[in-house]
Amino acid sequence: MKKLLIIGSIFLAVSTTASAQSYKTAIGLGLDFGEGSTLAGPAIKHFFTPQSAVKGELLFGSGATFIQAFYQYHGAFSEGRGLSWYLGGGPSVGFGNGNSAFYLVPMAGIDFKIPNAPVALSFDWRPRLYLGDGGSDFAGGRFGLGFNYTLK
Repeated sequence: MKKLLIIGSIFLAVSTTASAQSYKTAIGLGLDFGEGSTLAGPAIKHFFTPQSAVKGELLFGSGATFIQAFYQYHGAFSEGRGLSWYLGGGPSVGFGNGNSAFYLVPMAGIDFKIPNAPVALSFDWRPRLYLGDGGSDFAGGRFGLGFNYTLK
């Protein structure tokens, strides 16, 4: 958690607040990979304000299904046209093999809306904390990729 706060502070120090997001809604493919299974599936992201977005993913992999919902706070880099940073997190629930699992997932990442094209790409670090029967577990080496078609 300390590392996440440090990363967030660095992002805030080298950026300015986003005055407007160049898209309102995006749909596409989400990937969640790294330590453990690789997951892939449909994703949707919607901005409720220029800085506040909610992202939902329905991911599949290794015989399991995951439903994930994240709040993201966005800010713009002062020199990056179409490039923004975000911090956020949310729950992830996994089902498969007769079991279910609940995770808390913080995230820190970047979002790039390609100028003059309806395409947005994102990359984030999303460690996950498992909470369930038998205790808890932490997987710090998890990442996400997003390939999205943007809608106004």
